[in-house]
Amino acid sequence: MAARGFLQIAPGRRVSLNGVEQTIEDVQGQLGRLVLVDDDGHTETRSFRWLINHPDLRLLPMVEASGQPSPVFLQPRTLADLTEDQLERARLRAAHVLEAETGFREGHPARALPGEPRPAYDPDRTTLTQRRYAKAAETSAMPRPEAVRLGLQHLSYRTLVRLSALSGDSLLLACADGRWTRRRSGHRSITEEVREAIFAVKAECGERARLSLAAKHRLLHQYIREQFPAFPTEKIPSRWTLATVWKEWFGSDGARPRYGRTAQSAAEAGVSGRMVVHRPGQVLVLDSTPMPAKLRETVFGDAVTATLTLALDLYTHGLPAFRLTLQSDTSVDVAMLLRDVMLPLPMRDGWGEDMEWPYAGIPANVIAEFTGHRVAALPFFAPETVTTDHGGPYKNHDLVEAEREIGCRILPARVLRQTDKFAVERQFLTIQTMLFEHLLGFTGGDVADRGADPERDASLTLAQAEHMIATWIVQIWQNRKLGEYAPSWAPGEDHSPNTLFAAAMEQGGFDLDFPEPSFYYKVLRKHHVKIHPRRGVKILGLWYHHQILEEPRFLQPSSRGGKHAGQWVVRSDRRDRRQVFFQDPADHETWHIMRWRGLPPEGEIPAFSDKTADALLARVKANNIRIYTESELLEHLLEILGSVTPVDQWPSQAKKRAGKKQRVAHAREITRAQAAAADRPTAPAPADELASAEMPAGWAKHARTIDRAVDTDRRRRREEALTGTRPVAPPTLHAALSQQPMFLPPPRDRSEADTRDQEDDE
Repeated sequence: MAARGFLQIAPGRRVSLNGVEQTIEDVQGQLGRLVLVDDDGHTETRSFRWLINHPDLRLLPMVEASGQPSPVFLQPRTLADLTEDQLERARLRAAHVLEAETGFREGHPARALPGEPRPAYDPDRTTLTQRRYAKAAETSAMPRPEAVRLGLQHLSYRTLVRLSALSGDSLLLACADGRWTRRRSGHRSITEEVREAIFAVKAECGERARLSLAAKHRLLHQYIREQFPAFPTEKIPSRWTLATVWKEWFGSDGARPRYGRTAQSAAEAGVSGRMVVHRPGQVLVLDSTPMPAKLRETVFGDAVTATLTLALDLYTHGLPAFRLTLQSDTSVDVAMLLRDVMLPLPMRDGWGEDMEWPYAGIPANVIAEFTGHRVAALPFFAPETVTTDHGGPYKNHDLVEAEREIGCRILPARVLRQTDKFAVERQFLTIQTMLFEHLLGFTGGDVADRGADPERDASLTLAQAEHMIATWIVQIWQNRKLGEYAPSWAPGEDHSPNTLFAAAMEQGGFDLDFPEPSFYYKVLRKHHVKIHPRRGVKILGLWYHHQILEEPRFLQPSSRGGKHAGQWVVRSDRRDRRQVFFQDPADHETWHIMRWRGLPPEGEIPAFSDKTADALLARVKANNIRIYTESELLEHLLEILGSVTPVDQWPSQAKKRAGKKQRVAHAREITRAQAAAADRPTAPAPADELASAEMPAGWAKHARTIDRAVDTDRRRRREEALTGTRPVAPPTLHAALSQQPMFLPPPRDRSEADTRDQEDDE
């Protein structure tokens, strides 16, 4: 009997040589030759060496006496198919076989166990035949339960002879019970009729709502009864057999029917499949989540919730950019995040040389000379594909247009399919366990896990948290060893996001391509409007003006054609509605800032966003207020901003009495305006433009001028001085004349009388 793993050469064996099937007709072992015959009867004699070393040799299944080929298993069994207990039992059996062959349970004298060799198996005193008979007698004398447990109840002399040709893993597999790894025979109760019924029920369930297993089993009975009336009812599989077969054939039934239908439609359309990411920037995944730690806003000092938006490169699992916004993010914030991915990160205060640009191929001084500042060790690139969820900011048409402006493809994730962006979902959990859990004010992942008072414990401001996250990404995460995300082309190597990016630079090079400064304006919301000769342009209910609009070239309609013929394009930032931006038609690199006409010349009005502007216009419309000038509209804006002059709402008192929700909303307005100013490219303002004042510290402090506040304070002091006194009306003119004679001269003043007395004394 030939061992497994060896080429079995015998007359009648079928082989395939270069795709031609041939039969071994004769084997001449003494000469090392064999005779091959093909189907046409051509005969040739070849040596064993030629056959074994043939480059295209394939053994065909052996044909049994019945004329049918013997069953061929798809894959041979291995030791990995055995459980720990089964493998231990196979080793004990192999130890008995090795002791009968060599006298030692380990198969060699160098690995002899204590007490070996035993007298009945001493190779110096016994022959091989004597040891085999002794082992057969020993196993026969074993207690029945022990022999059955070890599988030695049928170990005979001939079995030992048959196993003597095996060694190593082959011996262990031969000693393993074949019933442990026998081929699955399927379910005998699943006949052709039942199979047809199961597939019919599967097709029906795909169009219906989710059904229970019992309902599917009843549908199976109904289909068989109506389509196969002669089929015995007792032979229909049980509910548990149907559950087993259903899971084997169709997999887990955990997907919701709606998403199962969409996945099936996608598969039928040929769009299903797995995408392999093999370079940085090929797929960029974006997602937002509330930061699980309370922060403090610099102005009011209240504990607030920030939103963390991450951009994750799916190839290196690096974090090229992030955004920390107060409350929820907007489409403009996400668009600026994409711009941050394409821009190198400047070095910050406190960062050492170990956090500077480290990648080989391009020295740090070259990058610094190109950008104008030292660059941190964080990759930057132009994304090719952007994957997002279906949140409001990501579905906004302004963001979609910004992504098209960059030149990247949009690949939205399927609805409620976390697997489409699992990497960034897991990244949030990683940041939480590695960083956020160590911060004061940590809220946990659930309300029940929250501390006693996380708002009281909050100590970091929004700016400090942003700096801390940037430091953690550059110093720790970009240099952290990747586990299951290691590249497939280097399974035995250790890599981090930085080393993967450096390897990609070595393979494909690096393109120094930065977005132009005007990219900020191009991703803002567009408005097609007409220019009024005196008032300017009207954007979402507010009028904006700039002196350049008074030039003769803007007194005529625009030369633009198409859908918006005769109109001009003006862009606005929803985070700060105090100004809009107008691109000069003669010089496309020049952008003019048009301020709201209601702003005073000194620019002391704090920033306000779309939400505040909509509230202003809604209040005016609800009160039927007729507006003639923008200054009247400003008065209502100040009331909405919460700016009033009584003492109990002065800046020193507003913090104590104003509600937290209102203070957080004010803080959000300031933070968003600061973010918009930071994203706006720095350019020297023209001489005819007034520079805007610095962002005020609070709404109430800058809502009224100092004179109004002083007048209010004087009025309060006068009212307090007259508290408790009753005013007396002055007498009438008739009453005053009737109390004294008309021709009597009035009495002298006290000062005149004193002077007359002093003169008389002298």
